[in-house]
Amino acid sequence: MRTLFPFLKPYKLAIYVALTLTLVELAVELLHPYFMSRIIDDGIVAGDLSQVMYWGGIMVASSLVAFAAGITNSFFAAHTSQGTGFDLRSKLFRKIQGFSFSNFSKYPTSSLITRMTNDVTQLQNTLFMSLRIMLRAPLLVIGSVVMAFLVNPTLALILVVGVPLLLAFLLLIMKRAGRLFKEVQQRVDNVNGVVQENLAGIRLIKAFTRRKHENKRFIKASGELKDRTVRALRTVEITMPIILLIMNLSIMAVLWFGSFQVNTGGATVGEVVAIVNYTTRMSGAMTVFSMIIMIFSRAKASASRVADVLNEEVDLKDREDADPNKRIHDGKIAFDRVSFAYPGTETPVLDDLSFQVNPGEKVAIMGATGSGKSSLFQLIPRLYDPDKGTVFIDGTDISNVTMERLRKQIGFVPQEAMLFTGSIKNNILWGKEDASMEEIEQAAKSAQIHDTIAKLPNGYETELGQKGVNLSGGQKQRLSIARALVRKPKILLLDDSTSALDMKTEAKLLDALDTYQCTTLLITQKMSTTINADKVLLVEDGRITAEGTHDELLEHSSLYQRIYESQIGEGRADHA
Repeated sequence: MRTLFPFLKPYKLAIYVALTLTLVELAVELLHPYFMSRIIDDGIVAGDLSQVMYWGGIMVASSLVAFAAGITNSFFAAHTSQGTGFDLRSKLFRKIQGFSFSNFSKYPTSSLITRMTNDVTQLQNTLFMSLRIMLRAPLLVIGSVVMAFLVNPTLALILVVGVPLLLAFLLLIMKRAGRLFKEVQQRVDNVNGVVQENLAGIRLIKAFTRRKHENKRFIKASGELKDRTVRALRTVEITMPIILLIMNLSIMAVLWFGSFQVNTGGATVGEVVAIVNYTTRMSGAMTVFSMIIMIFSRAKASASRVADVLNEEVDLKDREDADPNKRIHDGKIAFDRVSFAYPGTETPVLDDLSFQVNPGEKVAIMGATGSGKSSLFQLIPRLYDPDKGTVFIDGTDISNVTMERLRKQIGFVPQEAMLFTGSIKNNILWGKEDASMEEIEQAAKSAQIHDTIAKLPNGYETELGQKGVNLSGGQKQRLSIARALVRKPKILLLDDSTSALDMKTEAKLLDALDTYQCTTLLITQKMSTTINADKVLLVEDGRITAEGTHDELLEHSSLYQRIYESQIGEGRADHA
């Protein structure tokens, strides 16, 4: 729960006001039994109506004060809890935005979503309930015991026996419930994960008629959540009957011994009524403890999960002496004996890799699946850092440049075309926020998507569904390329980004890239792309096994010859 404390500082005044108003409500509630005893002893028993009216008037006036305090308390409690929830959620989002890819590998997407929504909501509700109700329960118990001693110390001793036992029992239950509710939140992660995968792959599920299988997956995950929740709630709910049993026994004991005290003159009827009233109020407060245990147990589990994210050490940071103004002038790229393995694995995907790409060159990279091509790409904009070796751009170690500055000068098109909900124009503007309409259209023309956009009813203002669901695979790829081109990058990285394009469209796109003053690296499996490249790199098991022009590799590389023959045919190979 310490996670919340730094976020409460901006709301100190509101918290103090809410707590003060809570104390006002509590004071009125604790004084009412005393007022009632005075009405009974000084008014009813003594037959003095003026005392009944006097103390009754005080009770009515104090009730109105408590009512006003309760309404105002709710306002300040809501302000504090909602504001803290907003700040906490914003801090989480900013933290996640700063995660490296290796940080993301520790937390499934569904878990991060749950932590930002469900877990923060739990903390938010706990804070509201603490300021509005929860603090009243323990204070009411303590205050009732104190007031009972002030009214009649002998009868109050009965409460001293039962209350400590109950508090010890409640602490044990809270400790166990905290562990159980942490398991509940983990099962919420699992349910969210199943739902997320199902909705993301709904077309594939329908195409392969996997609806029954997905239903079973969801029922299993949801069933586990239900079972864990029931188990946790049973643990919490067992407190209610035990609390009521002990408090009712306490009331019976007060009435039993109180009758003897009244007969012997050790207590008045009003005092006995007051003690019973305090015990009843304590009983009501104790029953609230079961709710408090549940809420605090869930909040404790949620706070731990939120703290894990906030305290996560980001392993990819700018160096203190990194240059925030360094420009890429030529776009020369060099890998010097680079080795890299993904976090949590020992087998390197890149092993002692060295090569050089000259400014303005168009370099095609080929290799089998898993050979390390995409991993190579991810090192250039520092999405990962190499374990060994150095990546240079224009002769400068890229770790000497701030990541933001470096990435703004690189156009990166990932293997999976990722678009966002919004207009086509806004998706292209991701590449350059202040791009003019002319620049947007020029990038779209170069990416061979302008004519398609122009035919849409709203043109560039056409709204895209989530992940560009209303576009074909080739259209998504071309729009992603336009997004990279609009920033006029010095280095352009295309990770198999033309796989869904036909040869004619791809040829036009590659010709259009020649008009850009940038160094271009293309991961491809198409021989039609490598033929027009300035250089081809063959990657096998994380190493460069061959490099050269298309003609040079066709003459000297047996692997390249096999790829060429498989795509174009032996006759064409001999002719070439």
